[in-house]
Amino acid sequence: QVHLVESGGGLVQPGGSLRLSCIVSGSLISLNAGGWYRQAPGKQRELVATITSGYTTNYADSVKGRFTIIRNNPDKTMYLQMNSLKPEDTAVYYCNADVIVPKSSGLVETNTYWGQGTQVTVSS
Repeated sequence: QVHLVESGGGLVQPGGSLRLSCIVSGSLISLNAGGWYRQAPGKQRELVATITSGYTTNYADSVKGRFTIIRNNPDKTMYLQMNSLKPEDTAVYYCNADVIVPKSSGLVETNTYWGQGTQVTVSS
């Protein structure tokens, strides 16, 4: 079983910063691509940022220049550094990862996992 646990959310004033963490643990061989998504009340979940195993990043236009996605492969951890936060960034943030796991047959497969989410509220 593989688990993703997010932390680092909270209440911050506009213009402030937060750093979200996502720790991947369990029976996995390695971490493939990963990313951060968010869901605001009454809206669909949307992509915030992704990062490949080769460290290529992709960002939603709304966060470019303000957010940075980071990964630490040895620690199987991903981060989302969020600067210059705006009220419209308020949402539950979820981490997502494609994880290579062993199968009982001795082969491997890639599965996608989600964390439970962490609340980010930007308000004065």
